[in-house]
Amino acid sequence: MTPNTCARDMMVSNLTTLSPDMDVLEALDVLLQHRISGAPVVDQDDRFLGIFSEKSCIRFVVNAAYEQMPSNNVMAFVDTDPPTIGARTDLLSIAQTFLDASCRRLPVLDSDRRLLGQISRRDVMREVRDHLNKQEPVATGAGLYLSAVTDGVDRPFRAAR
Repeated sequence: MTPNTCARDMMVSNLTTLSPDMDVLEALDVLLQHRISGAPVVDQDDRFLGIFSEKSCIRFVVNAAYEQMPSNNVMAFVDTDPPTIGARTDLLSIAQTFLDASCRRLPVLDSDRRLLGQISRRDVMREVRDHLNKQEPVATGAGLYLSAVTDGVDRPFRAAR
């Protein structure tokens, strides 16, 4: 069922990025202006430094409330160790990464940690749906058999003990 698709085939490469020198409020304004929930932070060589997201903004609010004088540099609130993938990562591995990690986006990096693009959960959904739309219908009775999913007691044809 899974298409033979990898990250480079479905990633978005025209991204809004942030600079590590930005002020938190400036970065927050970028997210609001572009109506996005997060953006990668990259240096001048496009090397990936982390993700600034809505969660980062909430962290800023909490720090401001407790510390009175929070840092206003965006890097103080960037997730510097989010899950990332390579351009050749297959669709099933991408889907599994989304299940294992609580993230909305996966940066696609090259071997030098340069940002190539990004894949969102919605990109995965779109790819699977497009793949299913291209497939021919399965003949009745030839569908997926889910015996491994049900408990042995619930199987209609279980072996006698």
